[in-house]
Amino acid sequence: MNETIEHALSPQDCLVMLMIAVSVSDQTVRTSELIKIENQVNTLPIFGTFDIDRLPQLANTVYDLFAEEDGLDALFGLVRDNMPEKLNETAYALCCDVAAADGTIRVGELRLLEEIRDELDIDRLHAGAIERGARARHMTI
Repeated sequence: MNETIEHALSPQDCLVMLMIAVSVSDQTVRTSELIKIENQVNTLPIFGTFDIDRLPQLANTVYDLFAEEDGLDALFGLVRDNMPEKLNETAYALCCDVAAADGTIRVGELRLLEEIRDELDIDRLHAGAIERGARARHMTI
């Protein structure tokens, strides 16, 4: 079993794993999505104490989970067990930003965002505002 799963994850680990999950949800990890994840980890206050060297390990954990039949449920279980509810909207906002990073939100990303929204119990009105903000931040001319 992956070492990350055997040890408690930090709330930041959970946020990163959700962002990575959105990136891989459409079967293609795009450079713009990886850059978005790295930029968010490097600049947002929530990641102030996060060890960026954990990114590859967390990515491998997500890949391993997605290779399993119930991997998404397992990921959500890890998030439930290791991330406080007060970060649910933060997690959804970060995931929306990753999905929007390349200018196109694909079907796999939309489906996963919907599942994340449901799993994290994000109110539909709040989710709409978060989604609109992500769209506005990633608009091009």
